[in-house]
Amino acid sequence: MPRLSEFYGIVIYRYFADHNPPHFHAIYAEHEALIRIDDDSTIRGGLPRTAARLVEQWRALHQSELATN
Repeated sequence: MPRLSEFYGIVIYRYFADHNPPHFHAIYAEHEALIRIDDDSTIRGGLPRTAARLVEQWRALHQSELATN
């Protein structure tokens, strides 16, 4: 699983041959969430509020790159 980014203890991963819809994995301590690339909704799991906001901001900054990949 390639590591795309790491910040404030949050690690963002993405499997390239993963299931639909297109998403990435955000891991913070013992929490993990699968986040859709197109609309930032959570497919499964969850993150604490502050970590979730940071991941949302990261996704917004990198949405076009994520969609291209």
